[in-house]
Amino acid sequence: MNDASQNDTQTHTISMYVANKPGVLARIAQVFARRGFNIDSLVVSSAGDGDYSRMTIAAKGNPEGLDQIIKQANKLVDVLHCFDHTGENAVVKELALIKIGVGSEQRTDVLQVAEHFGCKTVDLTDTSMILMATGDTDKLDALVGMLQKYRIIELVRTGKVVMARGDEVT
Repeated sequence: MNDASQNDTQTHTISMYVANKPGVLARIAQVFARRGFNIDSLVVSSAGDGDYSRMTIAAKGNPEGLDQIIKQANKLVDVLHCFDHTGENAVVKELALIKIGVGSEQRTDVLQVAEHFGCKTVDLTDTSMILMATGDTDKLDALVGMLQKYRIIELVRTGKVVMARGDEVT
């Protein structure tokens, strides 16, 4: 594969600081859609005082299109700032809850996998368990891959959250 096609499928991690108002998310999603970017994950939470929210968006597409998205998003009235953190010195994490159907005969094996990946057991019954894992996307993908040989009943992932390291603004 050449470098251009690899860039076309690169996942970008974008943070936005926006006004906490109805319709803001729809306008931002429209900016991505017009440029042909698919949003892989979206996390929105209050930034503290309730007037503003933080958005973390993971999206795939070419870097040139992303530059245009960031410029257009920064022009929206309710967007205070928008940054691409791809390749920057930032903390990027996800959380996953995984419910596994497992009896007593497989429980030890599943718990060994969970320990290896630093999971926490948040629910345990005679027939199932729920594991909570945090980490980067590759770590959670590997964990899910290891648990595929057991019966995964449900899987929920938060999507990426990002925070710039040091004094940099997210």
